[in-house]
Amino acid sequence: MSNGDVNKQKVLDLALKGNEIANPQDIVKDPYVFEFLGLPEDKLMMESDLEEALVRQIEKFLLELGKGFMFVGTQQRVTFGNVHYYVDMVFYNKILKSYVLIELKTIKLMPEAVGQLNMYLNYYAAEVNDEDDNPPIGLILCTDKGNVDMQYALGGLNNNIFASKYVTYMPDKEQLIAQVEAVLTANSKEHK
Repeated sequence: MSNGDVNKQKVLDLALKGNEIANPQDIVKDPYVFEFLGLPEDKLMMESDLEEALVRQIEKFLLELGKGFMFVGTQQRVTFGNVHYYVDMVFYNKILKSYVLIELKTIKLMPEAVGQLNMYLNYYAAEVNDEDDNPPIGLILCTDKGNVDMQYALGGLNNNIFASKYVTYMPDKEQLIAQVEAVLTANSKEHK
């Protein structure tokens, strides 16, 4: 079977079976498209502005996240000793039976964000999870995750931490074609 036939079969299988969620990585999209927020394309924003816009549009954000998500809250406090930290957004995925902690970054992915989220995940696993819950999942939503060093920041952790890019508008036709071609090229290289 050629690479084209393999890709066509994958698309056909997905169309027939639908999106199956069995693992934490099955709930993570990349990129997320936040066009529904109506944010200006070229305006610099703060994390609190992005969070506020997402909460105002929570129903649409839940649809963008995917299947099984339930909103728990924003700025959920995590305390170590007498120091308080705050998880930007917390969801629960009923299919995976896991809390999903989201950190919002209005800049590119930085290693310190991974460490911060890993700390929150450890806290949730020890202090918040019920015995029926699976380990919590972490998701960092950022404007760019293309750093080569991120494989080192995300590698070797016991927790499930993912990074996904978000965009505030749909790319134009040429950008979309280039992105699809890049994915197809990467997939064909993997299968050789």
